[in-house]
Amino acid sequence: MSGNGMIVGASVLTLDDERPHATAVAWKEGVIVAVGTDAEVRAQAPADAERYDGRGLHVVPGLIDSHHHPISGVDITRGVDLSACASIAEVQAALAGERERVGDGAWVFAWGLGPAVAGAQELGHWLIDEAVGDQPAVVRLWDVHTTLASRRALELARITGPVELEGTSEVVCRDGRPTGALLELARDLLLPAMPVPTPEERRDRVAESCRRLNAMGLTEVHAMDGSPAHLDLAEALEAEGRLTLRMVLSLMIGADTPVDEQVELTRLADRRGRLWRGGTVKLFLDGVPETGTAWLREPDSAGEGLHSMWPDFADYLAAVRRFVDAGFQCATHAIGDQAVRGALDAYRAVGPVARAPHRVEHASVLPADLLERFATEGVVASMQPLHSAHVRADGSDATSRRLGPERMRIISRPADLVRGGATVALGSDWPIASDDPRFGMAWARLQRAPGAAHRDDEVVVPEQRLSAVEALRGYTVHAARAVGDGGHGGRIRVGGRADLAGFGADVLAIDADELPDVPVRLTVVDGRAVYRST
Repeated sequence: MSGNGMIVGASVLTLDDERPHATAVAWKEGVIVAVGTDAEVRAQAPADAERYDGRGLHVVPGLIDSHHHPISGVDITRGVDLSACASIAEVQAALAGERERVGDGAWVFAWGLGPAVAGAQELGHWLIDEAVGDQPAVVRLWDVHTTLASRRALELARITGPVELEGTSEVVCRDGRPTGALLELARDLLLPAMPVPTPEERRDRVAESCRRLNAMGLTEVHAMDGSPAHLDLAEALEAEGRLTLRMVLSLMIGADTPVDEQVELTRLADRRGRLWRGGTVKLFLDGVPETGTAWLREPDSAGEGLHSMWPDFADYLAAVRRFVDAGFQCATHAIGDQAVRGALDAYRAVGPVARAPHRVEHASVLPADLLERFATEGVVASMQPLHSAHVRADGSDATSRRLGPERMRIISRPADLVRGGATVALGSDWPIASDDPRFGMAWARLQRAPGAAHRDDEVVVPEQRLSAVEALRGYTVHAARAVGDGGHGGRIRVGGRADLAGFGADVLAIDADELPDVPVRLTVVDGRAVYRST
């Protein structure tokens, strides 16, 4: 049930041009009914409104992560987190510890392995086998586009050699034998052999993840890899009263999704609850530069990157048209310049939909002609500041080595897009990166890791720093526009949704290096206080 309430005595940053600042806000049944001074709001608040003392509270619109994996992410993040491991020895020690924890014979899971840990060595099952012995194990790399399987896991899944797969998916083999590296959707070959959580276990983990997000000021996520089962899960959580943030769930379509299945999915355009809805479809045009699967106009340094994940681009265009005709918003993963061009060309060919503007997810390599098209053609650029975490100013990282200096000069251009009039929605791509929006906004402002230990000479593209208000708008106003909710979400105004985040300091005034440490005091979703600090 939605609640009635009001916050008084606070500093309220509305991000609404009509009244940018206020001291109080009130809502009824999840809808804002008053914004203004304490006296104005008290006069208009519902008689039974719960009162929240706003002393020392800095209220902004509820934060929105525009690219998240709230359901599949709880599967990806099974086991031990390797993201802090800086060497092979640390990785193997963490895997050995996880093997000890799960016991003999059980599957060992890990995630978040960084791309630079092994240096120039080719990643494969050798990295895992030395730590877990003759035990099945699966390790997901940080970008989730590469999976490593132990020798025993490969045996249980009956992966013994090359497998014919669509697009850039691949069972990497040397001398006809699997190395243990599985690119893109080749990871799904492991599924028949792997243990899977029960529906109840999965719901519990998603509900727990929702509460974790609320504690960071998040009130909504755009889920970028959904399925009909994910819609069912969101519906079940809402029925149980455990869905504590909004979810826009995109149905994921790949080159290997049969046309008859796509047609069946088009019938789900209008599935929705109070806090969740479908109506968006996610398609992949390419992979990532590190594995040579980003689709580029010119080859990368290894001579790769010239192929789409769709062997026939006409099939991608037909899929976009199929879902647009059914009223779906389209979101396309496109990192390389040729992939971005393909997505923009497809959207221009099929036209818009009433529900929401089409989106390009990541939009990394952007020459000038493509950058200008986002604003002029009304396409949203959905970007993730923390994707810069693995890029080094000296060009020693895998992305820089693959793309070369010319393309690195036009990689990740949020500031150019914003100042050119485009809608730039910001998010995390969790579990690829931290989903704490304070951390994300700090990265967007600094273009480097926040904190006193870091220096500005670590910045790769300083000209792409966003201002404090631009970063906040990326997590609010622009993120709401990205799903067609600009009239109801992303701002604090009468008639808007009562989705609010209350911080212990002004997130615009505080130094970006200190932003990740600003405490969240209150999070309100649909008029309900889903998080309050003690």
